[in-house]
Amino acid sequence: MTRPGPLSCFAIAVGAVALGCASMRAAAGHQLADAAGAADARVTVTDDFGRKVTVRYPPQRIVSLAPSATAMILAAGAGRQLVATIAYSGQPASESSLPKLGNMDAIDMERLIASRPDVVLVWPDGNNPAQIATMERLGIPVYSQEAITLEGIGESVRRMGRLAGTSSVADREANMLEARLAALRKKYANGSRPPSVLLEVWDRPLYTVGGRELLSDALRVCGAKNVFADLPERAPAIGIEAVLARNPDIIIAEAPPGRGASWLAQWRRFPSLQAVRSGRLLVLEDERLSGMGPSVIDATAAMCRKIAGAAGRH
Repeated sequence: MTRPGPLSCFAIAVGAVALGCASMRAAAGHQLADAAGAADARVTVTDDFGRKVTVRYPPQRIVSLAPSATAMILAAGAGRQLVATIAYSGQPASESSLPKLGNMDAIDMERLIASRPDVVLVWPDGNNPAQIATMERLGIPVYSQEAITLEGIGESVRRMGRLAGTSSVADREANMLEARLAALRKKYANGSRPPSVLLEVWDRPLYTVGGRELLSDALRVCGAKNVFADLPERAPAIGIEAVLARNPDIIIAEAPPGRGASWLAQWRRFPSLQAVRSGRLLVLEDERLSGMGPSVIDATAAMCRKIAGAAGRH
């Protein structure tokens, strides 16, 4: 799905990639020869998808091709080892000056190889799968990163620490993240019927999140229920009729800055909706929610406060 907005990172570009480039293979060969000739140790780690990845240890040249992976490697204390990223909105100041190799859809493979990465961090559901395959064919270590639940964020940071050789920093950060998450679960535990929520992440066409998406887990932490949690897609397109049939208690416009009010105005055309009748139409223009990095826990706390206020809970 390719579209603007907070969940644009769900786009999976499967465009053609030029393979068999002699200069690319030669450069990759030189990179591997340099690594083999060095006296550095090598270590095998497990990535977020359970794949074994062997890297020079500690890797001194890390390339990140996904916003979430960048956020994770920074949280793990390995920002100084990051040598290149991709262009995307909302990038932290700490990496704004790094070379940009392209975007989520496609990168410049020759520039990637020229950056001499010890390891490349990717998001399989967002990066170009053909280009990931090319990296692996060229012998470049590829580490796949993704946390699909809030609980998984801490473990993802820990694994990044083991990859980068910064476990002392990463473990401490993971512990703090897990403590904040546990406090949220305890604070917003809801013994009564959890309110059903439509989380609108784009308006035209209308998109929400399915049960496998991180934001659906965030709703559970807040003591609420994703009204479309049964859908297997991560960001399914839905129709107005489906929303009317499911009749959510609360509608949240998780919109780009300045767009939420106009999204909610469209729902007021349907006074039969419980969320409209009760006035539980909430704007949440927090881009951290779609970042899939550690800051999503703080953004979840903000969402929990809004839901609790609308539901009359503290």
